[in-house]
Amino acid sequence: MLAEERRQLILERLSLEGRVVAKELAHLFQLSIDSIRRDLTIMEDQGLLQKTYGGAIPFAETPKVRTMAQPPAVRYGAPKPHQDAISKAAASYIQRHDTVFIGGAGIHYGMLKHIPDELPITVVTNSLAIAEHIRHRPHIDSYLIGGKLRANSSGGNIIDTIACEMISRFNFDIGFVTGGGISLGGISMATPEGAAIIRAVAAVSRRTVCLAPHEKIGVTMFAGAIPLNQIKLLIADQGAPEKFIHEFNSRNVKVIFADEDYSSGGNNHEGN
Repeated sequence: MLAEERRQLILERLSLEGRVVAKELAHLFQLSIDSIRRDLTIMEDQGLLQKTYGGAIPFAETPKVRTMAQPPAVRYGAPKPHQDAISKAAASYIQRHDTVFIGGAGIHYGMLKHIPDELPITVVTNSLAIAEHIRHRPHIDSYLIGGKLRANSSGGNIIDTIACEMISRFNFDIGFVTGGGISLGGISMATPEGAAIIRAVAAVSRRTVCLAPHEKIGVTMFAGAIPLNQIKLLIADQGAPEKFIHEFNSRNVKVIFADEDYSSGGNNHEGN
C-alpha cells in the first residue's frame, strides 16, 4: 500500500471514530508505531489532523470562551471516560493524613468516588456541592471556605475576596486545580475571581497538581491564574496535543497520562 493510500484510510477512520490511536493503526497496517507517527506528523503539517500523545484527533479551531456556567446537572453529571480517568489518577496521589484542596470543577467532583472511604485525610473546598458530598464520610475532616453566595454559581462555588483570604490561612499538601484553559502561559480562567482562587491555592500548596483534560489544553481564557512554573504535576489524557506536551516537558513541568484504561497503582507514586 502506498503511503498516500494509507493516510487516506487514516483520515477515513478519523472521520468515522473521532480519534485514532497510533498502536491500533500500527497493528492495522502492520507497521511500526514510529512509521505511523511519521504519517501523523506529515498529516498534521498538512493541516489534516492534530497529533495527540497517543494518536490523533480531527483538526479544530481553538474553542471559544464559554461565558455561561454549566448547570450542576451537567457539571456534576456522568463524566466522559478521559475525564474520569484523570480524576482517578489525581485521587491516587492522596496519601494518609494529607490535607488537600479540591475545587468545584466537575473533574474535581469526579475525584470523590475514587478516594477510599477508609482513607483518613483533610479536605478543604470552596464548593457547596463537594462539601455536601464528603461531610458524612467519617474518615474525612472537611472544611468549607466561606464567602458570598452567588445565585448563578454552578455547584455553589465561592470565589470572592473573603474566600481567597480564608485559603491563605491554610497549608495544603496538595492543591488540585484546573482551569478554563491550560496553555504555555499557564492556567487561565473566564473571570478574575476564579483566577484569584487558583493563585491563592497554589501559594499555600506544597504541591500544585493540575487536572488537564485535552479539550482545555492550548486554550487561553480571559484571566491568567498561575504560570507553568507553579505547577508541580500535570495530569493529562492520551488526547492531549503532542506539541503542547513537548513544550510542557521542556519547561520542566512533569506530565503523566491517564486514559480510559488507567488503573490506579495505589498511593506509591514516585516523588510524592
